[in-house]
Amino acid sequence: MSKIRLSETFIKDRVKLALAEDLYPDGDITTNLLNKNEIITAKLISNQKAIVAGLLFTKHTFNQVDKKIKFILKKRDGSSVKKNSVIAIIKGKASSILVAERVALNFLSHISGIATKTNQFVKLAGKKCKICCTRKTIPNYRVIQKYAVRLGGGTNHRFNLSDEFLIKDNHIASSNLRELVSLAIKNKRGKKITVEVDSLKQLKEIIGLKFNTILFDNMTIKNLRAGIKLVKKNYETEASGNINLKTVKLIAATGVNRISVGSITHSAPAIDFKLEI
Repeated sequence: MSKIRLSETFIKDRVKLALAEDLYPDGDITTNLLNKNEIITAKLISNQKAIVAGLLFTKHTFNQVDKKIKFILKKRDGSSVKKNSVIAIIKGKASSILVAERVALNFLSHISGIATKTNQFVKLAGKKCKICCTRKTIPNYRVIQKYAVRLGGGTNHRFNLSDEFLIKDNHIASSNLRELVSLAIKNKRGKKITVEVDSLKQLKEIIGLKFNTILFDNMTIKNLRAGIKLVKKNYETEASGNINLKTVKLIAATGVNRISVGSITHSAPAIDFKLEI
């Protein structure tokens, strides 16, 4: 799988784009009314219990607006925080801090939201079952969202279409399942192969072929248990399909190796942070 690279250059580039979006074309016309030399101290505070994530994006947002701003961390990326926890202390010109405020909070809220939701799934799934993200991400922000999943204790699935073979329902609808799997095995060139099945009948068609993972999609608990029993000695197993916080514990208890959850990236609620002066 492609490695998730979150370099300082990448972070700075994303922050630069976000600030340009917020300041085009005339800058912060409201903050321009303030005394530009007034120095303040502000606290970055969590309004709820969360896994805090994305602090480097927040720090670089303030620093790109004004290099003289002091950003003093009180918590680390990936740490659990309580309501009213102080995440960081920010010191500098009031005008600079207020220009950066919303963009900084937007990064922190979104990334922390994904990490927090991921962590909720991870705790319910237990130590023997991994929680994986999917490709259901915001275009051009996949690296950031998959980084957030890791901070929440989750595992990254394939990053893009080149990482591994994933034979899904629409591939199968367009061809013959066993033939597709055989072609993937023939052309794998070191890539992993995952095959999605939605019934025990489909599963039995491919048992014995040499590939890596069987993905049980939208299977009942009964069929999921039966399928895992049939293949667990020879394949890694994965479950997917509208899995939520109410169902994940029961699915993990089947003995499946990992569970993929699209909602941890595509619909994680933002965490509420505030900047208090």
